Amino acid sequence: MHRCKASHEASTPIRETFREQVVWEGVVESFAISGHPKAKRCYAWSYQDKGETQYVTALEIPPVESPITAVRAAIVAEAKGKK
Repeated sequence: MHRCKASHEASTPIRETFREQVVWEGVVESFAISGHPKAKRCYAWSYQDKGETQYVTALEIPPVESPITAVRAAIVAEAKGKK
């Protein structure tokens, strides 16, 4: 997706809650990447939406600096897109 070479580093289980409700739960894959002008790492995961698998990637560019901040940024971006 970002046209970089990638090497898998880790799988991190994430459970993100808001007001004691789970808003996202899954595993985020972390990849070291080379060839991107700004990022050295990328995070990726998938989820089901209306029976279809959706894929998400997030480059490690502030404010994204970890698997959890990648998920949070994606949640915020999706919420803004639905307004």
